[in-house]
Amino acid sequence: MRIDLHTHSTASDGTDTPAGLVRAAAEAGLDVVALTDHDTTRGHAEAVAAARSLDAGPTLVTGAELSCRIDGVGVHMLAYLFDPDEPRLLRERELVRDDRVPRARAMVGKLRELGVPVEWERVAAIAGDGSVGRPHIAEALVELGVVAGVSDAFTPQWLADGGRAYVEKHELDPFTAVGLVKAAGGVTVLAHPLAVKRGRTVPEAVIADLAAHGLDGVEVDHMDHDEPTRRRLRDLADGLGLLITGSSDYHGTRKTCRLGEYTTDPEIYGEITRRATGAFPVPGAGGRP
Repeated sequence: MRIDLHTHSTASDGTDTPAGLVRAAAEAGLDVVALTDHDTTRGHAEAVAAARSLDAGPTLVTGAELSCRIDGVGVHMLAYLFDPDEPRLLRERELVRDDRVPRARAMVGKLRELGVPVEWERVAAIAGDGSVGRPHIAEALVELGVVAGVSDAFTPQWLADGGRAYVEKHELDPFTAVGLVKAAGGVTVLAHPLAVKRGRTVPEAVIADLAAHGLDGVEVDHMDHDEPTRRRLRDLADGLGLLITGSSDYHGTRKTCRLGEYTTDPEIYGEITRRATGAFPVPGAGGRP
C-alpha cells in the first residue's frame, strides 16, 4: 500500500481542487490519501464524492492541518478523522479562518511599505475560494519577480515568522489542539517538527511534553527533513512511543513535492484508523479501508 497523509487543495493553499487532488492521487498510484487543508474541512465533501465516484479511487482520510504557536514558534498539527462538527474545535477553526483575510491584508500593506508593488486584489485572486495565506502572497511576489520561487519568500527578508512583512494571526496552543482533536475523536501528528529551513522549531522537550499530553505521532519523512534529521526524529519518536509518519505535503504546482514522494507504513496507518472515533476513512472504488 502507498499512503500519503499530508496534502492540500484549493480549499486552503493548494492548486488542485479537492476532487482534482483525489484524481491526482489515483493517477499517482496511491492507495490512501489524506486531505489536510489548513484550518478547514471545506474540501471534504467534494473529495469524498470524488473518491466514491472514481473507478480506481484511493481511500480518503479526512483531516486538517491546524495552525498552532508556542513560545513564539509556529507549529503545525495534523489532525485526522475527527468529528468536523464538534463545537469547540469548530469554533477554533472559525477563529483562525476569520483572521486570515485581515492578516493577509496587513502583510500586503507591510510589503507595500517596503516598496513592493503587490496588490491585494491580485493576492485575493490567487487565493480564489481558498483560505488566503502566506503562500498566496508568496506567489504574487514570484509573479512580480521579487523572489524566484514560493519557498524563497519564506525568509526573514519577507514572510518567514518574524520577517519584515510577517503579521501574527490567531493560532492554537499545541497542547490545546491535541486536547480538542482528542475530544473530537481524532488523531494528532506533529507536522515537519524539525523543518529548520522554515524558521525556528520547537525543542525536543516540547515534543516530549506533547507526547505526555496525548500527541499520537510525528511526521518524520518529509521534504524539509534531511536524512540526519529523520534519524534524529525516529530515535526521538521511538523513545517517546510516538507513531512515525511520512507524507508529501503536496500543494499541487505551488511546491515541488510530488504526491507519494514520502509515504506512511501501512501498520502505522492502521493504528491511526484504530485510534480514531470521530470519523472513518472513506473507501474509494480502488482503495482499501
